[in-house]
Amino acid sequence: MTGAKEFIGQDEAWREWCAAVNSGRMHHAWLLSGPKGLGKRAFARAAAAELVRLPGEPAPSPINHPDIIVLDHAPKDDKEAAKRAEGKAYETKRNVTVDQIRTMQQRLTTRPTLGEKRAIIIDPADDLEKSAVNALLKSLEEPPVGTHFLLIAHQPGRLLPTIRSRCRVLRFAPLSAEALDAVLVRDMPEADAQTRRKAVQAANGSAGIALAFVEHDLGALHDTMMQILREGDAGFALRGALAEVIGARPSRDKLFATLDLARAALSANLGNATREHQLRVIEAHGALTTLAARAPTYNFDPGLLVMEIGGLLASAAMPREAA
Repeated sequence: MTGAKEFIGQDEAWREWCAAVNSGRMHHAWLLSGPKGLGKRAFARAAAAELVRLPGEPAPSPINHPDIIVLDHAPKDDKEAAKRAEGKAYETKRNVTVDQIRTMQQRLTTRPTLGEKRAIIIDPADDLEKSAVNALLKSLEEPPVGTHFLLIAHQPGRLLPTIRSRCRVLRFAPLSAEALDAVLVRDMPEADAQTRRKAVQAANGSAGIALAFVEHDLGALHDTMMQILREGDAGFALRGALAEVIGARPSRDKLFATLDLARAALSANLGNATREHQLRVIEAHGALTTLAARAPTYNFDPGLLVMEIGGLLASAAMPREAA
């Protein structure tokens, strides 16, 4: 079984999925677990297509397939829904809502349309409303025959233990440098070899970060972050430089990419650190993760947010510094 793979890397996870599909004892709920940017979204859609594939036929396209239901962030309102229908960029709701779960559950009262199996993708399950989690739990406890759930989780710890305990976990590993470069060649063909190399070095195994690095031209920003991690920033000059590099009015996507890049820079700093230094890095990484989780729902002042990011990086710098 080869499947219609549109992702790069994660071969071990794909082998595990295909073995389960072939086994005849397919678990009804799967938790696709790993940091954001490792290809879980593309994997889930390819996995769903493989699941519903009819015997003797190639895997179908997961787009608009009647037996593949994707629950993700819906448009914020009718105006944004119209933008999506026109193929334009649009704003989304903050969460996957309970109404989406209930609509999905109504479809589960009927049999799959084309075959014997149906796939439900929740992308990401981290962002389910509390009431949506409770509603989903009922379906996980008593799944209809032939229905399989794929829950994408960037931070599995945010899910209720009752959800996690009903899922088989499929873990996603950081991508190799070769795989990251292949992603960039495929999705960012305009990027030259030097830009790709810098993006791969900065991404710490995350295709999402590597792509954002190229898309938002984050090279100078990353250089400044690494300087802060090497030297600290006792005089606040480097934090000011960080704010200057990102600009006065960065897009929200660029701010989110900056948060991800800062966390990747910290993670890459753990390898050869002393125990004391590791604790500082872990503490700063946790604070950045909290900041990133809040960012989509708050209207941060970009300058203050970047200064806070710089302060957290400075607190984890090799020299001792109280940021």
